[in-house]
Amino acid sequence: MMGLVYEGYPPEMREKIRVVEETREERLGQQIPKLSLEEREKLVRKWHPDYREDTKRPVRIGPNKGQVIYREVADLLESWPAVKPGDVDLDNIDYDVDILIIGGGGAAASAALWAVYSGVSPENILIATKLRFGDANTVKAQGGIQAADRPNDSPVRHYLDTIGGGHFANKPELVRALVMDAPFIIRWLEDLGVMFDKTGEGEMIEYTGGGASRRRLHAAKDYTGLEIMRVIRDEVWNKGVNVLEFSPAVELLTDPDTGAVSGAVLWNMEVKAYYVVRAKVTILATGGFGRLHLAGFPTTNHYGATADGIVMAYRVGANLRDLDSAQFHPTGVAWPEAIRGELITEKCRSLGAQLVNANGERFINELEPRDVVASAIIRECAEGRGIITPTGACGVWLDLPMIDRVRGEGTIRRNLPAMYRQFIRHGIDITREPVLTYPTLHYQNGGIEIDPWTHVLRPDGTPIPGLLAAGEVTGGVHGKNRLMGNSLLDITVFGRRAGITAAKLVKEMSGKPRISLKHVERYMEELKRLGVPENRRAPVLLPDYRGERVLLRKLDLIDLAPI
Repeated sequence: MMGLVYEGYPPEMREKIRVVEETREERLGQQIPKLSLEEREKLVRKWHPDYREDTKRPVRIGPNKGQVIYREVADLLESWPAVKPGDVDLDNIDYDVDILIIGGGGAAASAALWAVYSGVSPENILIATKLRFGDANTVKAQGGIQAADRPNDSPVRHYLDTIGGGHFANKPELVRALVMDAPFIIRWLEDLGVMFDKTGEGEMIEYTGGGASRRRLHAAKDYTGLEIMRVIRDEVWNKGVNVLEFSPAVELLTDPDTGAVSGAVLWNMEVKAYYVVRAKVTILATGGFGRLHLAGFPTTNHYGATADGIVMAYRVGANLRDLDSAQFHPTGVAWPEAIRGELITEKCRSLGAQLVNANGERFINELEPRDVVASAIIRECAEGRGIITPTGACGVWLDLPMIDRVRGEGTIRRNLPAMYRQFIRHGIDITREPVLTYPTLHYQNGGIEIDPWTHVLRPDGTPIPGLLAAGEVTGGVHGKNRLMGNSLLDITVFGRRAGITAAKLVKEMSGKPRISLKHVERYMEELKRLGVPENRRAPVLLPDYRGERVLLRKLDLIDLAPI
């Protein structure tokens, strides 16, 4: 069955759609109450992948030794470096800059711009990115960006929503920075040219999102991240910042005596050569771990999201937090198979799309926090109320035609043009037909611990000199669950703060930093004592989907060496 390609739904699935159509009238005015905090916690603990016994284990090496995290991440942290001392001539420096920014998404672009705004010459900044500049999760973010900028709202409400949605595990000072900077960020983006949705009179349209007590979601149709990245990427280019594409970092460089980070070793995937970059300040903006396919789930993430940043930061002593938690977006594509795992934006549910099981029943308030909704969908499938596809996947219906039914014909085409095009290519008209959905791995809730001005922290709370981090690579902002619209806010708020901090640090420094791979030598000694086979190497850089290696978790069975 795997090789079959259908125009729209196969006959056996079309039969099941009739149940959805026949129950629309009775669901039209139906109100599903939200769960209490206790009910949410009970549902999540029973059904969410974060609480499955087989998904996590203690890491056996490094600063967070003994901490329980997702298995796939632990396997990466217990891998040999991709580059070892002696592999690279550190006397031959290819790039000598004030600021090295590792990553190619919204956090990297924001950091570069605010470093320039803060007085650093663009010629002294280098963005090194794994793929093309802009090939990042930023461009795949659809729903919007949160900011409490209306009279009936406040940063305090935004703060409480974010803390509650994160199961009270967030780092409070990071959440405070997030919500207080949010209104300014919206104004900055709008001034740069981001085309947010507005009324005919020019007033900003704001939408609701799961876990939010007010409408504070600013959107550009259903391609908000793409629109933001379009604008800030152009601004980076216009400012003359140096961008080196297809050149991911494979290891940080450090001062041999102080341990301060002083640049990185890059691997150019086009010419297959190492580049040595010396930098006064290094900013990690490498994004998340979605392409590790935690617990075997499909993913919404771009091809390069393989946890490179947390691997490199961990080896220089960074504290990692909340990596026992991952966000599985409740509505990923379950059918067609060709786009399985792709995102069905939460904006669909905020506009009125309903989740319906095989019996035609709604089973959860669609605007509960994401982990709650995801858990409810997993429960419906596990208890036999899901719909099985010809390839053996399971899902529930997201009844998108209800949007036009409630809000007027044309709402879907007007507000969800990217979603409409995504499905119409496969013969499914979302203005007339529901779509099959199931949770998909979406976001790295945890990561590198930072302070509000993005200094990377050790387990004892002291900063690692010369190293900053921003965006999805970090942990603490979102706790154990991220609210819709806080990711695009995270990358711009903390990307900005990283750029400002980097500029300040550069101005305070004199002379050139010293570079070495001394920290790698120490880490390799730990790996030897642990008995880790040397063919386990990280960063992975790109996932391997060939043959039986697809989604393979056992890293000791694969030669992961990217070089």
